[in-house]
Amino acid sequence: MGRGNDVCINGKSGHVKELEYFAVGVEQVLRADSQSQELFTLTYGSLVSQLVKDYESDEEVNKQLDKMGYNIGIRLVEDFLARSGERRCNDFRETADIIAKSGFKMFLGITPTVTNWSAAGDEFSLVFDNNPLTDFVELPEEHSQLNYSNILCGVIRGALETVQMDVNVRFVQDVLKGDNQTEVKVKFIKRLEDAVPAGEE
Repeated sequence: MGRGNDVCINGKSGHVKELEYFAVGVEQVLRADSQSQELFTLTYGSLVSQLVKDYESDEEVNKQLDKMGYNIGIRLVEDFLARSGERRCNDFRETADIIAKSGFKMFLGITPTVTNWSAAGDEFSLVFDNNPLTDFVELPEEHSQLNYSNILCGVIRGALETVQMDVNVRFVQDVLKGDNQTEVKVKFIKRLEDAVPAGEE
C-alpha cells in the first residue's frame, strides 16, 4: 500500500477490539463533512491494514470489510434520511439514483455513474471516476485478491436491507488491480417483508 499504509501492512498482529475502534472511527468520519476526507482515507487504511494482519486470507478480509460495512450501512440510513429529506423509493431505478447522487455525495463527496442496467431492471453498476478510499494506496502483489474498498459493498447492502431490499453487491472491476475503472455491481434479489410479531400472522 502507498504513502504510510505500506508500513502498517507488515506490522505486528492487532486485536479485535482495536478493529472495532477503527470501524467506529470510519463511521464517525462518514458522518462528518467533506473536509475530513484525508482523515477518512488514513483511518480506513489503518482498518484494512489491521485486518490483513489479523486474518490469513484476502477472502476473509473481504468478508470482514463487508460485515463492517453492513453494520455501518444499517446505522447510516436514519442519518441519511434525516439530512437528505429523501422519501421511500418507488422502484429500483430510483433507488440506484439516490444511492449515487445523494448517498455517496453526502458521505464521500463523490457521485458514481449509474450504468449497465440489466434487461430485467434488477441489476446495475456503479462506476467510480475516483474513490477517496484508495488515495495513496497500492496493493502488494501478495494481496491481489483483496477487495480494498469492500466496506462500500457492505454499506450499500446494509442500507438497502434497512429499507426492505435484499441485494447482492460486489466489485467487478478495480483500478487497484489494474482495471481501467472501478465498478460495483448491485443486484436486487427480493423485497423483504416487515417482521410480523408472533401471534399476529
